[in-house]
Amino acid sequence: MTLHQGDVTAGSLRFGYLEAGDGPLALCLHGFPDSAWGWQHLLPELADAGYRAVAPFMRGYAPTEVPADGFFQTGALAHDACRLHEALGGGPDAVIIGHDWGAPAAYGAANLEPERWRRVVGAAVPPGGALAQAFTSYDQLQRSWYMFFFQHALADTIVPTDDMAFIDRLWSDWSPGFDAGDALTRVKESLRDPANLSAALGYYRATLGDGPRDPALADAQSATGKIPAQPLLYLHGIDDGCVGIDVVTGVSAELTDEASRMVVVDGAGHFLQLEQPDVVNALILDFLAED
Repeated sequence: MTLHQGDVTAGSLRFGYLEAGDGPLALCLHGFPDSAWGWQHLLPELADAGYRAVAPFMRGYAPTEVPADGFFQTGALAHDACRLHEALGGGPDAVIIGHDWGAPAAYGAANLEPERWRRVVGAAVPPGGALAQAFTSYDQLQRSWYMFFFQHALADTIVPTDDMAFIDRLWSDWSPGFDAGDALTRVKESLRDPANLSAALGYYRATLGDGPRDPALADAQSATGKIPAQPLLYLHGIDDGCVGIDVVTGVSAELTDEASRMVVVDGAGHFLQLEQPDVVNALILDFLAED
């Protein structure tokens, strides 16, 4: 199935996106270093299942605009998701799916405006308290070294060097043994312009550093740290080199809704939806089909 490209203004920002199919909205949010093409295997499957599957390029990732206000906090991402639902004509049967940065954006959107979202899927970044507790772990701090490096202006010079070899190495470390192929080419297309790369690094600077934060997004920001009330499927690759499997062991205990669950995906690292698309797609589609 061919993926169609489009654009839409949501809130005050013009978003580029990929889409397939017609029906209830299935909004798929990517993370770093990734792009809407990270959902290239899932979008057609969602379309075949009767959804209008849309994967926006997140704020600051070309061809989406770089926001003039410079806000990249997770609350802004959650707010974007709700405005995209509104702009795309999503109804109460819409579902939201997020990977990496897209995961807290999905949790936040589902908590912030719950009437918009029927079910929620997160991958590679856990909901609730698991991630905050991770930063008390030496092993996870070691994995997360890049987050602290990104606080320095030096990152703006180093990351683009040698055709973004830094990003190649992150993918290699985070999904060991996976040949990313054209997925990495697509990522670099979205980050090639220095303004886009600065925006992507801005997500980290708004989280751990002195990046600007909008006080008006306080409720949205708080919402990203809570487990949604809707049924939630959380997926994690057993070989994830970015967020270790040890970090997410307590997630299942936090999922109190009987329809919610966590599934560990064998043979996959951080980019599990690309590494094991048949497995991940089936897990997501089966979950979305439940009453």
